[in-house]
Amino acid sequence: MNEQEFLAAYDPRAYPSVAVTVDVVALTIRDGALHLLLIRRGEAPFAGHWALPGGFVRPDEDLTSGARRELAEETGLGGEALRRVHLEQLGSYGAPDRDPRMRIVSIAHLAFAPDLPDPAAGSDADEAIWLPVTALTSRQLAFDHGRIIDDALERARSKLEYTPLATRFLAAEFTISELRAVYETVWGHPLHAGNFHRKVLSVPGFVESTGASTERGGARGGPRARLYRAGDARLLHPALLRPAREETVR
Repeated sequence: MNEQEFLAAYDPRAYPSVAVTVDVVALTIRDGALHLLLIRRGEAPFAGHWALPGGFVRPDEDLTSGARRELAEETGLGGEALRRVHLEQLGSYGAPDRDPRMRIVSIAHLAFAPDLPDPAAGSDADEAIWLPVTALTSRQLAFDHGRIIDDALERARSKLEYTPLATRFLAAEFTISELRAVYETVWGHPLHAGNFHRKVLSVPGFVESTGASTERGGARGGPRARLYRAGDARLLHPALLRPAREETVR
């Protein structure tokens, strides 16, 4: 039997049915706090529970396209604004009992962006909100989304150590203080301003000076702050370790 004959005789119904979904852990910083995009499900299963934006992958799209579509539907982002969002695969989640409908494997994605707009709930959701990650314990989550969120937060915190991902939470031009605020917000720890400034500028390709400064000094006066942009480094060497991890390697 050649391949054409094999495919003509192939019957997918002879195998157990499995569906594929995408879920998106979208993170942004609002009012100085790390926020997560959640929707309140309007339909069973888990009606009334909070969940990550996501859905079934359509036959004509790949996984990344499906994740971007779901993110666009919940945030209203489109075009160039959506393309500027950093999106990466987080992991696959396929426990047999994770969804009561059938065997469903979810490919979770992690998204970062600055100043994402207020969400608008899609047709299958009652509500969509940006929730501070510190308030997650107050929400009843659907499926295994609690585990996915935990994995995503750890991925985000660790990637800030060895990649320039923190710059994706900021505008195109930023100060070192604004960059430090991202680290403090995502890690949940205050950082020494002088040490952080020295470490950032010692990492080749992490940031580069624009040659410009802010229009005015800080809230307490003083000189205007220098403005930087993201450099061309893909990995940070040396890495910027979290305070707890920094203690363990000494």
